[in-house]
Amino acid sequence: MTTPNELRLLPWSGPEGKPCYLSTDDQGGYMSRLADNIEAVQLGTAAQLLEIAAGSLDDADAEPIELRRLGHALAGALKDVLRVGVSRGHLLAAGEPH
Repeated sequence: MTTPNELRLLPWSGPEGKPCYLSTDDQGGYMSRLADNIEAVQLGTAAQLLEIAAGSLDDADAEPIELRRLGHALAGALKDVLRVGVSRGHLLAAGEPH
């Protein structure tokens, strides 16, 4: 849901990694629902990776290459979660009275 002149940061990047935005007043529209669903998947993936990381970091026999891959996956998930936080933060701020 956006207010006039308010854009929603979408949970994916465009060409060359540039941010994508949605301008709509219809929070139930196709693109809004798609963005909501992708955000939910991204948050779920981050939660799963966090559980895996907790176990892997406690494993003294964990292979360095596995930890490196996990680190890359966690960094990607953190990037996604931050984008969701920024997007939702803008949505929350847009709903606050001025």
